[in-house]
Amino acid sequence: MKPTRTTAMKNKSTASRRNSRQNVLQVRVMTPRIAWLGFLGFFGSLTKLACVVAVLAALGWGVWRGMQVAFYRNPDFRLQVIDLNANPVIDELRVASVIGVDLSSSPSLFDIDVSNATEQLKALPEITDAKLERHLPDTLMVRVTPRVPKAWIRCTEAGISEVRKTGGMLVDQDGVAYLCPETHIQLTQRLPVIDLPAAEDITPTAGKRIAQPELDHALALIKTICESDADGMQWIESIRQANKWSLELVTRDATTATFGLGDHHRQIENLRAALTHAGSRGYVIDTINLIPKYNTPITIRSETKPPKAIPVVIDETAAADRADEKNSTAATTRN
Repeated sequence: MKPTRTTAMKNKSTASRRNSRQNVLQVRVMTPRIAWLGFLGFFGSLTKLACVVAVLAALGWGVWRGMQVAFYRNPDFRLQVIDLNANPVIDELRVASVIGVDLSSSPSLFDIDVSNATEQLKALPEITDAKLERHLPDTLMVRVTPRVPKAWIRCTEAGISEVRKTGGMLVDQDGVAYLCPETHIQLTQRLPVIDLPAAEDITPTAGKRIAQPELDHALALIKTICESDADGMQWIESIRQANKWSLELVTRDATTATFGLGDHHRQIENLRAALTHAGSRGYVIDTINLIPKYNTPITIRSETKPPKAIPVVIDETAAADRADEKNSTAATTRN
């Protein structure tokens, strides 16, 4: 038998009254005494939590104090030695100055922020890479990779005129400039000088790459000379870009050689052959234009009569091509 609508409504009304009584009963039992007891319970829990935190803090402080005594204040871990690899740009005293270490106070190894000190050394323009490590009990190991200079930079318009002196501007093969430190001067005395023209919005700055095509062309020539002759850097005095298509190189003997912007291997071999020939014949070449492949034009510095031809180094393929060209020209003339 299905429940009637009246029965369902009665059941719903009864459930509603029951819930209402329960709610009223809950409100009635929340007396001030019960509330006070609840507050005391909450306060007790909070006190226990505070005690746990205090114990943990005390343990942490104890560990920290233990580390201070065992490491930071331990005289056995005082900095005594800076183990620096041999290099021409920085010494131990300057390393200590750069990383902010007062050697007179004998600081603990653990007072030195190795990561920060490494970044400070890497920021020096004359250094490309650096690495620092603590070696217990008393040594700070420092390894630096110095920048390798290729030439001095001279740009009178930009106020850079001092070369082959401490504080002069050097440049590596990548075109990055840096100032010559005092410890580096002896190794750089024989490097060539690259004369740069003034350029808009470009000022040679230590630690930055000089983005000038004239510098790139000069460095490319220096690189080829070093590849062709291990002592090539010793006989170059200066290099400058004379115009849009040629470079002007001056040797230590004041011979001015004109190079193109490419084909440097051939031109260098021709220059060496010409200088050797001139030395054997007792005259000095004043100027020589190495851009032409044949019939190299020269001028001499003395009254000595130059030879009718300057020997030129050419490979067999080039000689064969030239012979074929002559034969073809002769056949055309006869026809």
